[in-house]
Amino acid sequence: MLSLKLRAILFPFQMEPRREELLHELGEMWDEIGEAEEDRRGMLHALEEDCLNVYRTKVEQVRQHRAQLKREIADSVAEVAAICATIGEPPATVQTACSSLQGTGSLKEELGSIAPELAEMRKRREERRRQFLDVTDRLNRIRQEINPSDHQPRVVVDNSDLTLTKLEELRAYLQHLHLEKENRTKKVAELMSFLHSSSLVLGMDLREISSLHGDEQAGDISDGAIARLVSEIDRLREIKRDRMQKLQDLVASMLELWNLMDTPSEEQRRFQSVACNIAASEDEITEPNALSMDFIRNVEAEVVRLENLKECRMKDLVVKKYEELKEIRRRARLPEEEDSDAMLMFDAIDSDAERSLILEQLEVQIAEAKDLEFSRKDVLERMEKWQAALEEESWLEEYSRNENRYNVGKGTHLVLKRAEKARALVSKMPAMAEALTAKVVAWEKERGAKFEYDGDGLLDMLEEYSNTRKEKEQERKRQRDQRRLQGAAERDASPVARPPPKNIKNVTRTLSMGGGGVSGRKASASSRPGTPSFLKSPMSARRSGSDEGQILSDSFE
Repeated sequence: MLSLKLRAILFPFQMEPRREELLHELGEMWDEIGEAEEDRRGMLHALEEDCLNVYRTKVEQVRQHRAQLKREIADSVAEVAAICATIGEPPATVQTACSSLQGTGSLKEELGSIAPELAEMRKRREERRRQFLDVTDRLNRIRQEINPSDHQPRVVVDNSDLTLTKLEELRAYLQHLHLEKENRTKKVAELMSFLHSSSLVLGMDLREISSLHGDEQAGDISDGAIARLVSEIDRLREIKRDRMQKLQDLVASMLELWNLMDTPSEEQRRFQSVACNIAASEDEITEPNALSMDFIRNVEAEVVRLENLKECRMKDLVVKKYEELKEIRRRARLPEEEDSDAMLMFDAIDSDAERSLILEQLEVQIAEAKDLEFSRKDVLERMEKWQAALEEESWLEEYSRNENRYNVGKGTHLVLKRAEKARALVSKMPAMAEALTAKVVAWEKERGAKFEYDGDGLLDMLEEYSNTRKEKEQERKRQRDQRRLQGAAERDASPVARPPPKNIKNVTRTLSMGGGGVSGRKASASSRPGTPSFLKSPMSARRSGSDEGQILSDSFE
């Protein structure tokens, strides 16, 4: 028997009175019919079995429905847990769902409480999957741009791992590919820019370069495109180096011809820019068409024109170079060539085969003479100073022999000042000669040749000067001794000193009157016999010789 509470729950519509009423009505009809008691019990028993079967069927249906609800709850909880594990997030309602399975609340309430969480987790899983799909699509697209011929498998979404960690790994890989793409794009842009500038310098149309395709122009950043660009740049660099070498050879010849024939600057201006680039490196030549074939042909035509012009002016060039050689040898105080050699050279000019050879020989001789002039520069400069000192020494000797040098007159103080400077310079001459000798000795030791000055050995000249100077010193010493002896003899003969002249005005003649001045003197020590020819200055050469034994004044001593 069911309890009253359970009956009230199961039969909320008061089914018992209606059943009693139907049974009562059924009994009345059986009485009226006259059914036997046994039959009545059998039919009631069958009726009760039918009712029980109906109850059993309903109970089974309810049991199945309950089991289905439990399965749905369990599946929902498992799906929520699986989604949480897939997306890597903690299950917010799984614990609640599990506690509800332990009997807290009806099954429908439990299923209703977990259904929103399940829907939310499914929504988040789909959102996460869309994020993965977006990243993988971009990954595959960039990988295809970088390596279109690479048949490596595509990056696909792993539905079992949709965690943020995995998503960040894919995004980091995507960022790496982005950086690689940017670097490749920048590199392709740099290569294209260099290719464009090189083609401009070479005067080539970039569209005519056969090894490039339209993909490079459209932004292909694959390894193949970069390799093609690098290969083409290497090819253009090789062409550029070949043309540079050819142009530099042409320009060197052109500069040599310009210098050879003294080409006016107006004619040089047209090729002045390329002449300035003769020593430029490969990267420094960036002007458009600077290495184009048309420009190289123009330079080549100019060189051919200058060569033809040189052939016409070869005789003048030989004469000009010969005069240049003579001038260099004159400045270097080198001996001039024999006249017979010059005559043979000019006779050979008429032969076309000999002209170039003579010109080359002259160029070599000019280069050697310039080198020799440079090496002799220090010695020649000291020689010039020493010769200037010789001039002053010669003048001082002439001045000292002048008996009227103390006469007071116009310009006397200037002459005295010059004499004072000349004495100071002459006192330095031994040191100057010694230093000059050391320089000459060092030069001869370095060069292994004799230092000649206008055809004479400079050391011999210096030695001759030294000997002459010693002879002069001995002569001056002998004269001083002789004057002292004469003075002593005069004092013995006339012990009373002679009074000075009363009329001092008679002594005040100017140096410029009566040939008594410095400009009118005739004596010159450099013109005396035994004086070396190189010691004869232009001033002393014009003066006539005088007696070498004439006594020098005490002021010169």
